[in-house]
Amino acid sequence: MARSSRDLPGEHTPHQIRNRLAHPRGKSQLGDFMLGGVDGVVTTFAVVAGSAGGQLASTIVIILGIANLIADGFSMAVSNYLGTRTRQEEVRQSRADEEWQIDVFPEGEREEIREIFAQKGFEGASLDEIIDVITADREVWVNTMMAEELQLSDVSTHPLRAGLTTFVAFSICGAVPLLPFLVGIGDFGAMFFASACLGALTFLALGVGKGRVVGISPVRSGLQTLGVGGIAAILAYVAGYLLHLLFAA
Repeated sequence: MARSSRDLPGEHTPHQIRNRLAHPRGKSQLGDFMLGGVDGVVTTFAVVAGSAGGQLASTIVIILGIANLIADGFSMAVSNYLGTRTRQEEVRQSRADEEWQIDVFPEGEREEIREIFAQKGFEGASLDEIIDVITADREVWVNTMMAEELQLSDVSTHPLRAGLTTFVAFSICGAVPLLPFLVGIGDFGAMFFASACLGALTFLALGVGKGRVVGISPVRSGLQTLGVGGIAAILAYVAGYLLHLLFAA
């Protein structure tokens, strides 16, 4: 999203700064949506392309497509949920370990604070004052160690929200290549062509959307996503075609 320099003064008032620090945004849901959306289209169009290469019936495409849409969508959602929970557990464990080290060997932890800020260019009385201020507050001390030494943050996506976002994106985007077969427009060739076009447009839309949100070239982002999806589709088609030749021989 485009921003203007005229917005910056209003965003940097003491109240706005305190509010942002007290309520950090955390991890964006864009990554979860892109993960689910792209994989959803890849999964279902791979079924379509593989079926086309293997010369299977359209009913097989619908059965396999819907089965993969449900099973793989659920699997991806659970995997993302568990992965996010695991990262949160790692952060919690690391925080507990830092708290233990501060309790057991505070002198060593003070030296770590000294080294961290010395490497940033602080020295002398300024460095001593920084150390005294940070180590005077246990929570600030632990937060500093987490951010500076371990480079870990407590701010992250909620596991359930991450899993749901992935599943919704997978289901919506993954259903698009199946629409021509569900509607039943024309023969298999016409349905396959329509499915390919819809899949390509979905890949392009996902990439363009990502580009606009993160501030990179929408065209380049869209073409990159389309390229990844196109390669997956080609591989699936070739695999289906070769398997058809193998078993038809």
